[in-house]
Amino acid sequence: MAVVSMTVNGKPVSHEVEDRTLLVYFLRETLGLTGTHIGCDTSQCGACVVHVNGRAVKSCTLFAGQAAGADVLTIEGLAKDGQLHPVQEAFRENHGLQCGFCTPGMIMTAVDMIRREPDLTREKIRSELEGNICRCTGYHNIVSAIEDAAGRMARGAA
Repeated sequence: MAVVSMTVNGKPVSHEVEDRTLLVYFLRETLGLTGTHIGCDTSQCGACVVHVNGRAVKSCTLFAGQAAGADVLTIEGLAKDGQLHPVQEAFRENHGLQCGFCTPGMIMTAVDMIRREPDLTREKIRSELEGNICRCTGYHNIVSAIEDAAGRMARGAA
């Protein structure tokens, strides 16, 4: 067992965990942040995407110890002062939520995608989403939501 310390959603945390504890389980089971979902346990689905030091990563691919000292942002930390993040708002308004299981990972992926490349085409969005699986839809509303969010963020809504 090792003590792992990091910043999660702007708050310092420190807990003893087994060396083999994946970041996704640390977030869900140790910290109680259940918005990060476990979908496949094989890094295929993207339901577990969080930001580690500003980059979208699948939290099932990292041990909690590998994130020691990192700044981790989960879906619970995205909204600020009771206001949804522009990507969250765009998903809500464009009906990109579907059943909601993949939504946190999609949103976290979208935030990183827009940050890296604000001038997104529908083709680029679809390409960037290849690591996130949604079983409810053909992605049309999700892509529309990300397009909308990119526009909002370009206008300074973030």
